Amino acid sequence: MRLSVNAHSRTLVGIVAVAGVLGSALPVRADYPEKPIRVILPFGAGGVADVTVRLVTGKLSERMGQQFVVENKPGAGAINAAMAVKSSPADGYALLLGGNGIALSQSLFKSLPYDIVKDFANISVLAQFDMLLAANSTSEITSAGKLVELARAKPGKLNFGTVAAGSTQNLAAEMFKVVTGVDAVVVTFRTTPDLVTALLRGDVDVGFDYLAAFSSTVSDGKLKIIASGGEKRSPLTPSTPTVVESGWPEYVVTSWNGLSALTGTPPEIIAKLNKEINEVLKLGDVQVRATQLGMEAIGTTPEGMAKRLQDDIVRWRGVITKLGLQR
Repeated sequence: MRLSVNAHSRTLVGIVAVAGVLGSALPVRADYPEKPIRVILPFGAGGVADVTVRLVTGKLSERMGQQFVVENKPGAGAINAAMAVKSSPADGYALLLGGNGIALSQSLFKSLPYDIVKDFANISVLAQFDMLLAANSTSEITSAGKLVELARAKPGKLNFGTVAAGSTQNLAAEMFKVVTGVDAVVVTFRTTPDLVTALLRGDVDVGFDYLAAFSSTVSDGKLKIIASGGEKRSPLTPSTPTVVESGWPEYVVTSWNGLSALTGTPPEIIAKLNKEINEVLKLGDVQVRATQLGMEAIGTTPEGMAKRLQDDIVRWRGVITKLGLQR
C-alpha cells in the first residue's frame, strides 16, 4: 500500500515528534560539567562562609574535572548574589550559596526581585553551626535559665550584644527576648571583634554569635559559652546545654549554608552535584577543617535543604513581623 504525500508528511511529523519527546527524556550528557562553574556568594572574602565554600569547591574541582570559580558579591541582603544567578541560564553553571541569611531576607524585605523558594532549585546543605550565647568568664550568668532569671529581676538593665542589625545574630537576640519574655537592651556592633571586646570589658552581659567568633577567647578562659541555640547539643560543644533544654523549646537558631541552582536546571545535574557534594563533605580533611571553623560539615538531599529553607522562612517571619522589622 502506497502512502499519499499528505499521509507521508504526517508520518514524518509523527516520527519527529516522537523523537523530540524521547530526546527531551534523555539524561543530561555524562560529561557535565564541560566548563567552569561559578559559585556566587552574598558575602565578602575571608569569612567563614567564604572559607567553607572554597574548601568544598576545591574538592569538587578535583573530582569533577572543572574549576568551581567563587565570586563574592556581598551586600544588599543577598540580592546582588541571587540576581547574578537568576540572570544566568538554568544549566548548572551558576550556583548560589544560600542559607538562613537568605531565608531571613525573604521575610525581612517586603519586596525582592526574586523568590528564593520558587526561583531556585536546592542542591544540598554544606554545613551547619548553632547560635551560641557567651558571657564573660567572671559573670554570674552560667546558663540560659540564669540569664532569664537575672533579666526578669532587672528589667531593661541587661545588654545583649550582637553584630549588625538584621543579621542572624541580631535577630537571634531579639528572638530570645520574644520567646523568654524578658526585657533587655540589644546592642549592635560593627564587627565580631568589636562584640568580643565589649564582652571582655563587661560592656554587654551576653553575646550572640557562632563558635568561630568565641573559640579563641573561650580557649583562653576569658569567655564562657552558657547556652546553644541548637535543637539538640552540638558535637562541637557537647557540654553546652541548649536553650531548649533550659525550658524554651521554641528557641531554635541554627545557621547553615547550602548550594542552589536556578529553577529549571535539569534534575540530572542537580542529582550529580548533590552526590558529589555529599561525598566531599564526608572526607576526613574537610570534616577536620570544618570543625576548626566551628561548623559541622553535613550534607542533605535537595528535599532536605528545601524543608530547612522553608522552616527558616516561617520561623523568622514570625519574629520579624512581631518586632516590626520588615523593610
